[in-house]
This record gives sequence, structure tokens and C-alpha cells, in this order.
Amino acid sequence: MTGILRAASPDDADAVIALWRACGLTRPWNDPLADFERAIAFAGSTVLVIEDAGAIIGSAMAGFDGHRGWLYYVGIAPDRQGEGHARRLVEAACDFLRAQGCPKAELMVRDGNPAQGLYERLDWDLQPVRVWARWLNEKDD
Repeated sequence: MTGILRAASPDDADAVIALWRACGLTRPWNDPLADFERAIAFAGSTVLVIEDAGAIIGSAMAGFDGHRGWLYYVGIAPDRQGEGHARRLVEAACDFLRAQGCPKAELMVRDGNPAQGLYERLDWDLQPVRVWARWLNEKDD
């Protein structure tokens, strides 16, 4: 496995967002640039990347809200999947959360996402919960 694992910088935004799109992680109702900028600006969150030969090949966003840690945008370039990069990023994200004093990390995986098997292999437990959401700002339709 190759690549340097590091925290993303503002200069990485375009490459990281392109990776998220290539991995099918973006949704029309979310602004990935705003998500990226908020995460790297807030002390309780980070975007971690793996860079190999000058290209961003993996990312994971992690944040701690004071109660639970959350992982988002875990993605590996499609042509680099299966090389152990996801495990490395998830573990690094958990290390970041642990350093924040976080007792438990959680993540959401959309139905139909083939990565569900990945989290089982990484010893994550499926939780018996439903996620409810409410927009706090008017959203564009």
C-alpha cells in the first residue's frame, strides 16, 4: 500500500470533491464544497486524505459533536479500491476522534451502497436505529 495519509488543506478541495463525485458520495441537496470547507475550518472535525503520486486517492471526513463521532465521505478512487486504503483512512479517522475525547464513532451508509460489506469486515456493528432529518435552512428545490 502506498500513499501519504494527511489532513486535507484548502488547496485540496477540488481534488477531494472530484473523488467524492467519482465514488458516488455527493447528493444534489448537499453542497460538497461547503461541507469540505466547514469540516476543515472547525477544530472538532477534519478531512483526511491519502495522496499518492500527487493525486488524492482516498478521503474520510470525521467530526465530533461532543457526544458521538461521525464519519462521512469515506471514499477510495474506484481504480484503487481493494488495496487497504479504506481501512487505513477509517482507522485514522477513529484516531482523530479518539484524540478529541470521543467515546464512540458512527457512520451512515445509504441503502444500496456496496461499501456496507467493508464496514462489516472492519468490525463495525449495524445499529438498530433510524435516522431522522430536518432542514434548518430553506433548501432550493
